[in-house]
Amino acid sequence: MIRRSLLALVAGLPAPALAQEAFPIRPVRLVVAFPAGGPTDVVARIIAERMARDLGQPVVVDNRGGANGNIAADAVAKAEPDGYTLLYNTSSIAISRALYKTLAYDLVRDLKPVVLTIAVPSVLVVNPALPLHDAESFITWARANSGKITYSSGGVGNSSHLLCFMVMRHIGAEAVHVPYRGTAAALTDTAAGNVQFTSDSLVTVLPLVQDRRVRAIAVSSEERNPLLPAVPSMTEALLLPPGLDIGTWQGLMLPARTPSPIVVRLNAAVNAVLSDSTIRARLQAQGAHIVGGSPEDYARYLAKEIVRWQGVVSESGATAD
Repeated sequence: MIRRSLLALVAGLPAPALAQEAFPIRPVRLVVAFPAGGPTDVVARIIAERMARDLGQPVVVDNRGGANGNIAADAVAKAEPDGYTLLYNTSSIAISRALYKTLAYDLVRDLKPVVLTIAVPSVLVVNPALPLHDAESFITWARANSGKITYSSGGVGNSSHLLCFMVMRHIGAEAVHVPYRGTAAALTDTAAGNVQFTSDSLVTVLPLVQDRRVRAIAVSSEERNPLLPAVPSMTEALLLPPGLDIGTWQGLMLPARTPSPIVVRLNAAVNAVLSDSTIRARLQAQGAHIVGGSPEDYARYLAKEIVRWQGVVSESGATAD
């Protein structure tokens, strides 16, 4: 009799309530906004592997690269809001909002922040054949050759483009922007001397710095990074205004209508990952600053980043349309 009463009670519950109570009861899909093997994918897989242990279900990585991360973002924005499809995004999602006149999704309306995972500084690097060994010599050289020098980026509106633009604007120099299809090619051509400088994520740049194929001038974080302790921050080196911390960051988002209990459950799972000492060591080896926090923390941070990049993109004149 009691069992029949319980079954009747459960049968009367709406399907969403049942899903929330049991979540997750099947594998979760983590849609990564960039191709497999890249720095974003590497971090996403470290997080997904450990996250699966906490959730008790596999977390399957699904790489959906292209259009500055917008293909993945659009797919998740239109997915069923049941918690089984998450977006692993980077700061490109805030830049895209300013860069594209029209997008198939609305970042604020269609996606819900879960947690900010890590921030990775960018590094300004030069071709090692240049007689530039520090920020002071870089600034002197850039001003003396203003308008004649070149820098590469991963594409118009890419963070590497915008960071170099911000540095040039701050020091009062001009340089010709040479966009590439991705930062790998941009970095390779800087190492080859076809362009003279660029910026890229620390995790991508570090092997080339260690092999002396490029020379590091400054890191974009507000403080020096332990992986490059002899390299100053850009604010310390007077390449950016004081208090400005520019780099790439990563986080998780869900379709906007995902129920709050599921958001809370996934937030707790990711924070557990970021608190794991083994995972922290692996992420720090990638040059990452580990963040974590609440969905509200991420929402506030995202709102500030949207405003920041709207201003930078507008001033640079960059557009993807």
